[in-house]
Amino acid sequence: MKKRVYIETTVLGYLTSKPSRDLLLRAHQAVTRQWWDQYRPEFDLYVSQFVLDEVAKGDTEAAERRTLAARGIPLLPVTDAAIVLADALMGSGHLPERAGTDALHIAVGTVHRVDFLLTWNCRHLANARILAEIGPFARTIGYELLYVCTPEELMGGEDD
Repeated sequence: MKKRVYIETTVLGYLTSKPSRDLLLRAHQAVTRQWWDQYRPEFDLYVSQFVLDEVAKGDTEAAERRTLAARGIPLLPVTDAAIVLADALMGSGHLPERAGTDALHIAVGTVHRVDFLLTWNCRHLANARILAEIGPFARTIGYELLYVCTPEELMGGEDD
């Protein structure tokens, strides 16, 4: 059985954006494209309505490219349990106030027992300091958080 991956908005953004002049961003874009082309078939992908809402914002052409990339990826429903978990994560004090949508990404993936949340958001999502706090907190309320990582971390394996 394939592992399940929740694709967060930044991955679709890096996948479809024009090459950046910033060397680090350009490298992340290249890694994202490599993961998408080479490793994506190894996983079952999912998004939520929050991702679809976010990719549709901003520059019209860029939004269209992001939306097109998300087309066909199954949608995980935003359940009451996910909203309650996101509220609890925000109320724990381990996430900043502006990270509400990030908490929802984590909660939707966790409630639906997705294996990985794939993101380039290292400020609030793929952040070891924050995850070290919210993981144990989530366990106290009955949830085991999904594994949050970047595309680079989800590349390769035993056979590579």
